Amino acid sequence: MKKIISIFVIIAILSVLIFMPNSSYAAALDTISVDTSKTTVRPAEEVAVTINFGQALGAYTFDISYDNNIFDYVSVDGGTANNTTDKIRVTFYDTTGGTNPRNNMSVVFKAKADITTSNPTEFLVTGEGLANPDASVQFDDISTPIVKNVTVEPQYIDYTINLEHEGEIVKEQEKAMTLSYSSPMGRYYEHARLIAESTSPAGATIQLLANDQANLEHDIIQSGWGDAQGTKIGGKDVSQVLQTRAIFSQAGDYTITLKLIDRDNSDSVIAEKTFNYSVLETATPPEQQPVAPETPEQAEEIEEVKPDQMPKKLPKTGANLYIPIIIALITLIAGYAYFNKKNQ
Repeated sequence: MKKIISIFVIIAILSVLIFMPNSSYAAALDTISVDTSKTTVRPAEEVAVTINFGQALGAYTFDISYDNNIFDYVSVDGGTANNTTDKIRVTFYDTTGGTNPRNNMSVVFKAKADITTSNPTEFLVTGEGLANPDASVQFDDISTPIVKNVTVEPQYIDYTINLEHEGEIVKEQEKAMTLSYSSPMGRYYEHARLIAESTSPAGATIQLLANDQANLEHDIIQSGWGDAQGTKIGGKDVSQVLQTRAIFSQAGDYTITLKLIDRDNSDSVIAEKTFNYSVLETATPPEQQPVAPETPEQAEEIEEVKPDQMPKKLPKTGANLYIPIIIALITLIAGYAYFNKKNQ
């Protein structure tokens, strides 16, 4: 019996000695980190999600979840990718037995080209089957996702404001003005509103009037324009045009400052522009109004002729008829004198 027990003990010791070099144990991979090549991505631009291991790995499987309404999968570096529409699974195994491990891997995504709004989104990274180069250490699975936030949005262009009119401005006379604000790609605001401020000579006033859809008249300088809570604006080719009428009570210099404000952000200014006006006491008589200079094309068509460039004497046209007559008479007289002398 003792002999049998001794044999089992020897076998157990030999087994431990034989298999110990190839044994493995689990550990936490606390050196891992995730980075993105951009935090703000434009439509049709690419962004790389890189997983840094912090040490060499000989095997791993990572899942990168993404919003497929915003991104398309492009490529992977560091394994074999399987695209499941909203998640990329990347698997790697060092088939050389530990001589060709990796320290990181990355996946490239491309933002969809038709995006016109701001889209905060995130990539979620989890992992399993993580092992060091010779597989002697098996790392714990990463079951709690590592989150990386990015925003996909267009290259927004600032809003511009204009207040245009034609001709002179005379006190107490309505002047038609076109008010507008626009942007080829305007940032989105849920509650934007147009307001106005003004400066006037002492005792003078300005009115900037416009009628709403119900034909009610509003003074934009006094009460702004539109819904008091603002309206939604933004996107591609934003253009708002309003026909207004301005009335200046006295002659002098005035300013009108138009502001587009964000009601959701303490009325912060989205866009602003000041316009200067010189108001006349009376209209300038037509004969005293400056004449717009002619264009170069008009100058070429009608070229002014200066007095010193006028010809002093008109050139003669046709032949002088007196010359041949005089020659003929001289010839006749000479012939007559010759024959008369000969006959004598």
